[in-house]
Amino acid sequence: MVGRGRPHGVRSGGRWHGRGGWQQADLPPAEDAKAWFAGRLPDGWFIGEVEVSADREEIIVVGELPALDEEFTDDAERSAAEAGRISRFREDSRDERIEIARQAEHRYRRKVSWGARLGGTEEMFTTLSVPVMTRLRQPERLVLDTLVDAGVARSRSEALAWAVRLVGEHAQQWLGELKQAMACVDDLRARGPEL
Repeated sequence: MVGRGRPHGVRSGGRWHGRGGWQQADLPPAEDAKAWFAGRLPDGWFIGEVEVSADREEIIVVGELPALDEEFTDDAERSAAEAGRISRFREDSRDERIEIARQAEHRYRRKVSWGARLGGTEEMFTTLSVPVMTRLRQPERLVLDTLVDAGVARSRSEALAWAVRLVGEHAQQWLGELKQAMACVDDLRARGPEL
């Protein structure tokens, strides 16, 4: 019998394998991903610190490209040049980015997505879009439908993504504290007795 509060499934090699596959606790931690990428990326690709963020499915790596030396007559021309330089970097670095991503995906068991920034232009080369299953009651569905009807979003799915981004923007401190508390719980759980 599985104890109360324990995941359903079979314990194998210190890991729970449940109905839905490997559980979140089985993912290797990605706290050192920023340092790993800083050490692994070729010199000269980016200036300054590279932004690295990770969740359960994906690691996103975004770096600042070296500034353009040319003079431009207006912002539109500068923006076009920035987009062109980012495009050139994307093509020139493709093979090496694929190899680095392969190594990181083996190490962290997450997909790697890339982006670059130059001046006021930022482009993501690849990003992972993960379906999230949820059940919503009518009041929540009405909120999504209002966002769709108002033209804020094209679909309920897009409205839900918009709402999640909005909460994320306005709750960073609280979310940070919540992540710290969860890390403490994970640490205590790891130090607990084996059953």
